[in-house]
Amino acid sequence: MASTANWTLARLGDQTGRTFVVTGASSGLGVAITTHLAARGARVIMAVRDTGKGGRVRDQLRADHATADLDVRRLDLLDLDSVHRFADGLRSDGVVVDGLVNNGGIGTVPRRLSPQGVESQLATNHLGHFALTARLFDRLAAGRDPVVVTVSSSLYRIGRLDPDDLAAEHRYSPGGAYATSKLANVLFALELDRRLRATASPVRSLLAHPGMAKTDLSRDAPPSARLAGAVMGLLYSRPIDDAVTPILYAATEPGAPTGLHIGPGRPLRRARPTFETLTGPAIDPDLAARLWSRSVQLTGVDLPAVNAHC
Repeated sequence: MASTANWTLARLGDQTGRTFVVTGASSGLGVAITTHLAARGARVIMAVRDTGKGGRVRDQLRADHATADLDVRRLDLLDLDSVHRFADGLRSDGVVVDGLVNNGGIGTVPRRLSPQGVESQLATNHLGHFALTARLFDRLAAGRDPVVVTVSSSLYRIGRLDPDDLAAEHRYSPGGAYATSKLANVLFALELDRRLRATASPVRSLLAHPGMAKTDLSRDAPPSARLAGAVMGLLYSRPIDDAVTPILYAATEPGAPTGLHIGPGRPLRRARPTFETLTGPAIDPDLAARLWSRSVQLTGVDLPAVNAHC
């Protein structure tokens, strides 16, 4: 692993004139990402499921940063109709997107299905973001140094993805399904990167993860999973403000590399963007292409200017 040892949040550059869409911006990592971007002058569109909660977070951030340019809009990643309405709203308002941070998600929940019949963690964490990225692609292509940052997890290594069983009918565990959704995130980000580079698109696809962070992602998990998460969190979790370092690096640094997992470095140390080589099924281009094809079938959308697998 290599790291940018000197890059810290203090080096996050001026983002004045840039617009970012941050999903899941009303809690956890999303709040910290939004806070730092707004503090550097960016306009942040807070894409949230609960606009009441999002509004309260926006008001608090404005109390701390009077000039913060924040726009709360509803987005439920589990509901593809909501994804389409969100994208249509940005398009009708003429919004150009410079950065899309696909951060929102759910974790370790009991099995349930989306309206499309997809297991809810995979549907929320991957499929909703796939559709959102596709629907906003023309908005991104018109942006300044446009970037899509997909927030993943090192748990992708234990994910098991079968594109023919996205409903998880044959086996299901809350933690296993979460890991599978993170594997899908990695496959999507890498396949998107391949397609963007093949067409010399100005949009870049990056992949980042926060390590173990002190979030409420497991709030809907079974009690045993919440307890295990709490114990691990006490031992290894980073403060959220530190954990977002690799994500913000990926979102704002023009030289940030694609095709790698950008993480925070070793546990129990201050976060530094660290470039991790991906392994296992995550780097299988055939699996990525199959997932992409299934995602197009389920969402009914694709990237119009990027349509060749290579």
